[in-house]
Formats: sequence, C-alpha cells, structure tokens
Amino acid sequence: MRWSHSHIRQHHCPLFFRSLLRRCARASALRPGEQLHAAATVSGLLSSPSNFLLNALLHLYAACSLPLHAQKLFDQIPHSHKDSVDYTVLIRCSHPLDSLRFFLKMRQRSLPVDGVTLICALGACARLEEDNLVAQMHVGVVKFGLLRHIKVCNAVMDGYVKCGLLGEARRVFREIEEPSVVSWTVVLEGTVKWEGVESGRVVFDEMPERNEVAWTVMIKGYVGNGFTKEAFMLLGEMVFGNQHRLGLAEGASLSQRGEPRFKSPLRVVTTSSARQWLQEEKDRGFDNQEAFCDVERASLLQCSESKIEFLREKMSTFSIPQYVGHDWFRRKTLVENQNEKEMVYCCGFGLNWVTLCSVLSACSQSGDVSVGRWVHCYAVKAMGWDLGVMVGTSLVDMYAKCGRVRAALMVFRHMPRRNVVAWNAILGGLAMHGMGKVVVEMFESMVEEVKPDAVTFMALLSACSHSGLVQQGRQCFHDMESVYRVRREVEHYACMVDLLGRAGRLEEADVLVRKMPIPPNEVVLGSLLGACYAHGKLNLGEKIMRDLVEMDPLNTEYHILLSNMFALSGKVDKANSLRKVLKNRGIKKVPGMSSIYVDGQLHRFIAGDKSHPRTADIYMKLDDMICKLRLAGYVPNTNCQVLFGCSNGDDCMEALEEVEQVLFTHSEKLALCFGLMTTPLGSPLCIFKNLRICQDCHSAIKISSDVYKREIVVRDRYRFHSFKQGSCSCSDYW
Repeated sequence: MRWSHSHIRQHHCPLFFRSLLRRCARASALRPGEQLHAAATVSGLLSSPSNFLLNALLHLYAACSLPLHAQKLFDQIPHSHKDSVDYTVLIRCSHPLDSLRFFLKMRQRSLPVDGVTLICALGACARLEEDNLVAQMHVGVVKFGLLRHIKVCNAVMDGYVKCGLLGEARRVFREIEEPSVVSWTVVLEGTVKWEGVESGRVVFDEMPERNEVAWTVMIKGYVGNGFTKEAFMLLGEMVFGNQHRLGLAEGASLSQRGEPRFKSPLRVVTTSSARQWLQEEKDRGFDNQEAFCDVERASLLQCSESKIEFLREKMSTFSIPQYVGHDWFRRKTLVENQNEKEMVYCCGFGLNWVTLCSVLSACSQSGDVSVGRWVHCYAVKAMGWDLGVMVGTSLVDMYAKCGRVRAALMVFRHMPRRNVVAWNAILGGLAMHGMGKVVVEMFESMVEEVKPDAVTFMALLSACSHSGLVQQGRQCFHDMESVYRVRREVEHYACMVDLLGRAGRLEEADVLVRKMPIPPNEVVLGSLLGACYAHGKLNLGEKIMRDLVEMDPLNTEYHILLSNMFALSGKVDKANSLRKVLKNRGIKKVPGMSSIYVDGQLHRFIAGDKSHPRTADIYMKLDDMICKLRLAGYVPNTNCQVLFGCSNGDDCMEALEEVEQVLFTHSEKLALCFGLMTTPLGSPLCIFKNLRICQDCHSAIKISSDVYKREIVVRDRYRFHSFKQGSCSCSDYW
C-alpha cells in the first residue's frame, strides 16, 4: 500500500483515516496500520485539534500487542482527550505492573470505570499472583456496584484462584445468582490445582454444563497425577458421548474478556495410547464415522512422526507453487506412521497458524530441519514476511532445537513483534548451545522490551550453568525476586544447584539445597548427585541417593550413576550389589539411542546395532574411522565403560580386552559412520541422542570433526555439542 500526496489530498478527511485504522486494529494488521500512521503524519492530520486519530492509532498498536508504541501515543494525547476507553486499552495490553499504574491514574482522574476495565485490571493482578491486590480490586467491584456483572465476578474468582485463595473464590461463586459455565470452570480449575483431582471430580460432576476448558482441566488433572486410565475414560465420555467437537486453541485459562481459552484435550494424553484406546471403542460398536475421523485426525496431528510423514508425502506429491492457496487437505491421504499404514480423512484442515505451529513443534522434537525449512518457505509464501508472533516463535524454537542456532537468531531478529515467549525461545535455544555470554548480553536487551518471567530465568540459569558463569548465575538468581519480582520455583533451584555442582562447588550446592524454602524434588537432588559423580564425591552421593530412592524408587538413572561411582572408586562389590537390586526388582536401564536424518529419512541406532540394512558397510566404515582417529591421537576412554560381575582381577583383565570394542560400537559412533558414508564430503552432520553423550564418544567426535573436515552437531538429553575443527562448543565443560 503506497500513499501518494494526491491520494492523501483526495481523502483528506480524518474520518476516512480513522475508519481505516479501526479496520486495521480489528484485524491486528500492523503493516498497513504503520503505513497509515506514516501517511497521516506526512499529511499533517495528526496535528488535528480533535486528536481522535491519535486515539485510533493507540487502539491499533494495542491490538497488535505493542504496549510501548501504544504508551508513546497515549503520552501525546492531551489529558482532556483521554477517556476511559483509552485507559482500558492500555490496561489490557500492558505488562501487569504498568496496567495497574494506568488503572491508578485513571482513578485519580475520576474517570468512570466499567466492567471491561475491571476485568483487565483483575487480569493484571492475577498475573502478578498478588492476593492483596486481588482483594483490593474485589472491594472496588463492590464499590462500583458490579457484583451482578457475571464476567467481572469470574475475573475476581480467577484472581483468587491464581493466588491460591480457593475459599475466597468459592465465596464469590456462592454470591452469583446464576453462575455461568465459565464460573463453574474457574472453581473447577482451582479445586483441581489446590485440592486435588478427586475433589475436582466432585465439582465436575455437579456442573450443569461443561465446556471444553472443563473437560481439559479434568483430563489434564488425571494425567498429571498418573491416573491415565481415568483420563482415557473421561476422554471417551467426552468424545463418544458427543458432548463437544474437538477444537484447536491456545492456553487453558481465562482471557482478559472473561472468556475461556483452551487447548484440545487430545493434546493432554499420549497420542499412541489414545488412538489405540479409541480404536478399541470403535471395534466395540461405535459407528459414527464422521466423529471418529475427527478424533483420529486431531489425535494424529499430535504425533510428531505422523506430522512429519504427512508433510513429507505432500512435499513429494506437490510442489509449493502448485498447491499454495488450494485446500489440498480435503482429500484422503495415506500416512505412514512408524510401521503402520493409516488412512486418515483430513477434512477441513488448512495450513493456518495453528497447524504450522503444530508441525514446527514436531520438527523441533524430531530434529527434522528439512521439513522445518519447508514449512518456513510455505509460511512466507502463504502469509508474507510478517508471520506473526506464534509462527515466528515456533520457527525460532525449531531452528534452535535442530542445531541451526544462526538461523534461529536470524528469524528472531527479523520478527516485527516479539513477546516474552519469543524471547524465552531464543534464550533457551542459545542456552542449549552453550552460548552463555550471549544469553546474558541478550537479557539486557530483553528487559528493555518485555518483562522477564520464570521461564526466562530458567533459560538464564541454564545458560550460566552450561558455560560455567558462576558469578553471573548467582546475580541472576538474586535479581529474580529482588529486582524483577519473579518467584523462585523448584526448577530455578535445580538450575542453581546444577550451576554450582558443575563448577565443583558441591558444599555450596548442598547448603543451598538444605536452605531451600520449598522441598527439593528429584530434579534438584539428581543434579547434585550428577555433580558428585563428576567430581568423585562418593560419601555425599550415597547420602543424596537415599533421599532419591524414597522420592523415585523406580528411576534407573540414579541407581546406575551411584553404581558407576562405586565401581570407579574401586568398590566393585557395592556396585554389583546395587545392580543386582535393580535386576531383582525388574528395573531396566533406558537403552541409549542415536538418530540421524539422511535424505529425509530417519535412521536409528543402538549400541552394537546390527539391524540396519547397511550394517556391513557401517562396520567397515567404523573400522576405517577408528584407525584414522587413533593416528590423530584418539585414545579410548575405558572409564566410560564400567565393568560389573568381575569376581577377581583375572576376570576384569579379561573383560577389559572387550571394553574398547564395546566403546567403538556406541550408538553415537554408528550414527556418525552412517552419516559420513552417505552424505557429501564437507557437509554438516546432526546426530540426536536420547541420553547424555559419553566422554569417549565426545572425544572421538571431536577428533572426527578435524579428521573429516566436518561440522558435527550432537543434541543429547541436556544440550547441544557443536564440534568443529577438533573442538567443541561446550569447551569440554559439560
């Protein structure tokens, strides 16, 4: 859209511009709105004494989630022209503290307050989780005579629930003459959260009407507490009872307008189990094929591999120019899901932003950057360069988790609008890649644009932990509550314990755990146990292990970690005894698995794997690679392969002869060999490991990057390792 001076003169009436700006605000169309803003400035219309164009621009930038732009325009409006609507718009779009500041200014000017204003202000109090503020706003509701305003009462209840004051929320609920379904849902959500799923079920059964949020809250509550069977039963009641059609939306909370936002309950349960369960119901006589296909379609789109395979087939069948703008989802499509063939009727699914975000999330989980790039190209062709915050954030997350941190940074820097979720995505991605100093520097820029939240500080502390930035991590941990008013959760303590433990400050980490204001969970103690293993602190490790067994007796990771500590310290009998306990209890170690994408196909390997069709070629390449690595200085790290079951020294010496061969066939090395023999010379490789990469594979891949002149990226369970020219991005600090 280009605005010439003649065009402006022709439509010089400010009402014309206001009408266009209102349309842009309703559609959240930022780019044409900015062009209108520029045209109005050039034409001198903004200097109009009425100032109503400034009000229209204020509403535009608020609708586009740009509170700083909106506040600048608000400051330009004379006090005499600022009305309740302008203040309400700012309260709705601003950060919670700023929202309350505008609300106070509004009251100081004695401007009238309506229900919408109070709902927005209550939403700010709820986000801050300040019970005193919610109580004061409740008094204001009574003062303004809005107790009969059902949406205002819902917002009051939601604020109390967020602050943990369930009793106060119920008191408000009892005062409502005719509670709406949203009112019931707010009470249900609070009951499940603060009193448990059993009490929540009582409320759920009493509800005269149930919306999608209510079903989702109960199903999520069952899943979160381990009641998977009950979750599936409730899901079946919802779907096969024909209560609701399944929807796709974001969040599961009350919006600022008092309306529910929800996500499909099928996202809460495990997809493969859900589909199997639904199929069994169908076999028992369910004959509504349309509804079943709706469930099957929604369930399928939650499965990462299904989404990837679905798009792969479309990529191979159509080229982008052929189907852009066509509803090619309206056809029966054969989808390959693992080893099954499923016929899915994908009726009514277009590549809107919800679908794009869902597929990009699948690419992030699976590491398939090729499909992610294809989705990126499609999104640009279909939606233009301004992809919106949600799709842009999903792209940042996808590229970062697929090892393409430069691409993630490029997408992030070109996003016209960035909220706290987008910032958290890039900070978390950089943290996984060990770029701690960059994360700390970017955080300084972030606080100038948005307010950090709890997830932000998890990314910060994780970045400091992986980069050894102890002092910066301490400062971030201190500033959370004192400067940014972000409450420390158990996850933040786990990051801090990990930071101190990696740096060898185990005594300080132990003191921090003992002084925690909240009980430490298995993640906190597991981080401390891992530090004990890394630094050989056996006595402290035994002590921590006793607490961990009480919390999570079936977790093999902690048992094996301690048994390895026993073995490496020479206490082989204790190590063997601990392994026998695991065996007698039927507890098995999670097998290590490495994956690599070659020509769009995912290839998986386990240690000593000989199931691949090209096994003979892989092992020939492995022998050749080991010879080259030895010439380059590689020495197998036999400490990585702890020996068990050795009754005497002769047995151990005999077993040691096999240790090197076991190390050579680790899944990481097999995946590396397959990548080297099937990809062009000099091209980068990306390997995905479901567990932590061992020290021997780390050393071998580091040398391989120099020998074969390749950039090799390994994403393990905890972080990324980018190997290049014989060095790793972690600087061997992992």
